[in-house]
Amino acid sequence: MLARELLGTAQVPGGEELRLYSHGRDFMIVLDRNELMSTRMRGSEEALAVMSLERLAHVAAPHLLIGGYGMGFTLRAALKQAPPKAKITVAELVPEIIEWARGPMAEVADGCLDDPRVTVRMGDVADAIAERPGRYDAILLDVDNGPDGLVCEENDRIYSNAGLAAAHRALTPEGVLAIWSAAPDPRFTKQLQRARFHVEPVEVSARYDAKGKGKGPKHTIWFCSRREG
Repeated sequence: MLARELLGTAQVPGGEELRLYSHGRDFMIVLDRNELMSTRMRGSEEALAVMSLERLAHVAAPHLLIGGYGMGFTLRAALKQAPPKAKITVAELVPEIIEWARGPMAEVADGCLDDPRVTVRMGDVADAIAERPGRYDAILLDVDNGPDGLVCEENDRIYSNAGLAAAHRALTPEGVLAIWSAAPDPRFTKQLQRARFHVEPVEVSARYDAKGKGKGPKHTIWFCSRREG
């Protein structure tokens, strides 16, 4: 039986320690005893990009902001579907996450960070959101474990009333805010509505496929469009 091999550790600014393990051909990023992500389960993270871009099919050159590189599932799915003139900004708080993508997980990354449509921005995605109104056609957030975070208390500000108001301002008039979560949260749905969004919560399997079928745990993605007034 194969044992897990520890490949690296990373300290989250203001938070906990992450550990990267390999297990045969699989990789996993672990916080304490919680497996935050794994190459075995990527479907809902891919759906975050696929379903967002479906809602932007009318935009010839969309600008996407992806909050959290993770293992790159969302980014690679976006690159497969996005038009040639798209721009994708990836905001990643933990430098080692990008180092792992270029190092032990280079085969998994498959060169996605070097695509000319991609800009990697090291730092808090909240800062990228706050910079300029009307900048993004889509903001895709897979930060921490969703609104009920595990990794870093600072992540809570992204999902606060002020953070959601900043996201509302950062979107183009027909832009999409998409938020991944490990579990449903009716209170957060109401919070999004109070933040002047039309909200569509969608349940997606962790092993969701392109045909809309899937297995494994159910995750939640909120797709939100701006509501004025």
